Amino acid sequence: MKKPLYILIIAFTCGGLVMGTNLSGNAEDPTAREETETATLAGGCFWCLEPIFEELQGVRDVQVGYSGGSVENPTYKQVSTGNTGHAEAVQIAYEPDVISYRELLQVFFTIHDPTQLNRQGPDVGPQYRSAVFYHTSEQKETTQEVIRKFKEKGIWDGDIVTEVTPFDAFYRAEEYHQEYYEKNPNAGYCQVIIDPKVAKFREKFQSKLKDR
Repeated sequence: MKKPLYILIIAFTCGGLVMGTNLSGNAEDPTAREETETATLAGGCFWCLEPIFEELQGVRDVQVGYSGGSVENPTYKQVSTGNTGHAEAVQIAYEPDVISYRELLQVFFTIHDPTQLNRQGPDVGPQYRSAVFYHTSEQKETTQEVIRKFKEKGIWDGDIVTEVTPFDAFYRAEEYHQEYYEKNPNAGYCQVIIDPKVAKFREKFQSKLKDR
């Protein structure tokens, strides 16, 4: 009698994750599945970040959405004004036994320019800022340490301006934003902006990629 009950619970959990929402209106917490932890990162257009993290071994799920603002359940149109305080972000469910939070941050700081304030390349506004929304004190300490080490290396001419702030809420973006790069490979933005980022990432982190 226990086996049918177990299957019912798993089906319910996965169904909730696919829907992407919970009773509070926020995106479903990816850590609801066993053996995963959550990272929430912002570094420019979320279309650029999602396909990169999706390819990493140990990453189970990536959703794009909005974090760091004061408006509940914001729309893309609202966030695009720069007045809601949100950043375009990705929420990553990952297996810490396969890929560590530190490794995720190393990828994160490699694929965007953390010295650009409230912008990333052609995308300008506070919604495109560089930010780490930490979920635990351990994530906060790791983030600060990683930033300190990158500063010591002197990779960039400017100062790192990445916001490091406690996680509050993540609102899943509209469906057409999810897997945008995969669905629209011939779009101009994908070819001009995202393609070079993905190619650079694959070259540098080849050993960490999932089998394709």
